[in-house]
Amino acid sequence: MPIDLDELGRRIDEHGRIARVTIAETSGSVPRESGAAMLVWPDGLSGTIGGGALEFDAAALAREALGKPMSFAQVVRKPLGPGLGQCCGGSVTLVIETFDRTGLNKVMAAIGDSACHLRRVCEEAAATPDTIRRATEGEPERTHFLEGWLSEPVAMAKRPIWLFGAGHVGRAVVSVLEPTGEFEIVWIDMSADRFPSMVPSGVRQFLAENPADATTYAPANAEHLIMTHSHALDLQICSRILAIPFRSAGLIGSKSKWVRFRKRLSEAGFDEETIDRITCPIGIPELGKHPHAIAIGLACRLLGRGLPGNNPPTARR
Repeated sequence: MPIDLDELGRRIDEHGRIARVTIAETSGSVPRESGAAMLVWPDGLSGTIGGGALEFDAAALAREALGKPMSFAQVVRKPLGPGLGQCCGGSVTLVIETFDRTGLNKVMAAIGDSACHLRRVCEEAAATPDTIRRATEGEPERTHFLEGWLSEPVAMAKRPIWLFGAGHVGRAVVSVLEPTGEFEIVWIDMSADRFPSMVPSGVRQFLAENPADATTYAPANAEHLIMTHSHALDLQICSRILAIPFRSAGLIGSKSKWVRFRKRLSEAGFDEETIDRITCPIGIPELGKHPHAIAIGLACRLLGRGLPGNNPPTARR
């Protein structure tokens, strides 16, 4: 998994100094792959390196690290079977580092436009050109650990999801999509009281008296999910989206709802090819109509191959 500098920055802003635990390398049967990481602060954490005793011990070591001098880094090797009593028989090498805003800025400056970040996590690691070359060669999209050097891919810009509607399905969609770290979610509805009391820090709320007006601000690569409390509002949003550039659009509803919407959109002047860029129903209907079943199906589509009809951004009218 890539290092997500945006997420690291948000957590630093919320909690101050943060410890990051990364699985640098693995051997044998293990719960997570190299590159899996979690962020730890004194009274909480985000992400996972596999759960169980490994994660419990790693979180404790990370909190100890927060009490050490700044720019602290530690390499820990953990055998999962004899050492932790886990049924996985392999072992993992963990890199535990601490970051504050100054440290993060240094990392960001070192990365620049590079697709990966190489850093020395063992003080005694040699800094010869040959060692650095071998630490960075191979697949740049994977995490590599060699002789005290850690090379990680850097998370690219997240896919923008514009979600219209904070009802039961909208809440389920956020709860499923947000933890994946793949999406930048903008959540749109009419008033603050329509949202849950706790909205994830990585989700941006957009309040609009008429949510259809929010489409004016959407980027050309946005993926729109339309699931408001009103069919009339859903139709208006569909009409607004079809008139602007977008990557994909999905509408919650039945096949009969989509037949009616297609007719109304056609009467509004949109041609069949343009209307076909909206997917309805969304997700995997065979999974059922429970909000989380819809959300899981939708996540499968988005993470697997995108919504059907996922064409390059264009605007037609």
